[in-house]
Amino acid sequence: ADDDEPGLEGRDYYSPLRSTFANGMHAAIVETDVQTAEITILRYCVVHDCGNLINPLIVQGQIHGGVAQGIGGALYERMAYDEHGQLQNASFMDFLMPYVTEMPSEIEVDHLETPSPLNPLGLKGAGEAGVIPSAALFASAIEDAEGFPITSMPISPSELFDLRRQHTSGHHPSKGATS
Repeated sequence: ADDDEPGLEGRDYYSPLRSTFANGMHAAIVETDVQTAEITILRYCVVHDCGNLINPLIVQGQIHGGVAQGIGGALYERMAYDEHGQLQNASFMDFLMPYVTEMPSEIEVDHLETPSPLNPLGLKGAGEAGVIPSAALFASAIEDAEGFPITSMPISPSELFDLRRQHTSGHHPSKGATS
């Protein structure tokens, strides 16, 4: 009838006592070219635990995308400023980002599923799992390959080449502040 009003309404709220956090590990094998100092990713592996996976394909894609973003931040994406603090590479025409050709041919991902006891579905976040460890991972891999410390990122082949020259001339190379 026209005068009937809805008879049932329900509301519920869930507020967890504590936040959950995903954890994981990234490993890479990189090659630095002796002549050009070009950095090539030979193998990239991720072991990740974000609790129970509701949609493994989406989590897999999120990790792959995060790894790509992390590679960009570690090896390509430099913010360049002039002496007045004006950003010099504000467009995609000037800002260097990795192409698919700079990505590893395969990103190996393994998921651990340790359910969180802090929520009914046993979930943990998966949002930043691909991005966060990348800069430290590449700095460590390049240090291992070259034998001297990498102290800031991103690092380009020309900067790596300069660090090599400093190292072979007896100076202790350290990559300074980014331009």
